[in-house]
Amino acid sequence: MHIGRIIIFPIKALDGLSLDAVRLTAGGILEDDRIFAIYDTEGKVINGKRTPRVHELRCAFEPEIREVRLWPNGQTPQQFPLDNRVPLEKWLSDFFGFPVVVRNDAEHGFPDDREAFGPTIVSEASLRAIQSWFPELTLESTRRRFRANLELIGELPFCEDELFGAPGELKPFQIGDVKFFGHNPCQRCVVPTRDPDSAQPVSGFQKRFMEMRKQTLPPWANAQRFNHFYRFAINTSVPPTEAGKLLRVGTEVKFPSIA
Repeated sequence: MHIGRIIIFPIKALDGLSLDAVRLTAGGILEDDRIFAIYDTEGKVINGKRTPRVHELRCAFEPEIREVRLWPNGQTPQQFPLDNRVPLEKWLSDFFGFPVVVRNDAEHGFPDDREAFGPTIVSEASLRAIQSWFPELTLESTRRRFRANLELIGELPFCEDELFGAPGELKPFQIGDVKFFGHNPCQRCVVPTRDPDSAQPVSGFQKRFMEMRKQTLPPWANAQRFNHFYRFAINTSVPPTEAGKLLRVGTEVKFPSIA
């Protein structure tokens, strides 16, 4: 098993950026991953779970993440600096129809889970398996629905389910020389049920997903971690000792062999 793809999401809930290599921060996140987040004036984050219009937004970044190009589907991109976010906030406020602010935390980012704050992990074989459950989806659409950071290459679907253990256990593993702890299979929200561009839902997506996830749960997965089967991708954390270490596409994943 090795890393086949690295994707960071500089602005939480918006499009990702594929990289060949990335470093870990002292806060245990991939550098520049979810380091900006959009909030309303009540302090609630703007994301696909609460605000489906997020799906209409496209964005692109330069490798240095100093500016963002942003546009609604089918419209002309506009460029905004990220060191002075006032113009970006005004544009986003006009787009959403209510005032927003864009916050920044370059060290810790804005993860959904403050305990399992590290990169999320899937395998390409798992994404292909899920795609086979929903023939109307492409592989890229499936990938964009689940928004994982590290995509592994290997032959067995759901091989990543070996990276978590029993309830309460933090399971150690390594990718190259970077130490990780596997926490749990990620509980999914409404976002994967929707088209990542139009927000149109796939009818019966969650029910079908849960049925197939249960049927195909591999023997190496700890079934105690599935109080329901709408779970996919592995939540992780990274200890502070790993700050500054580099992950690259092609880096080997070191964990016990699956029988």
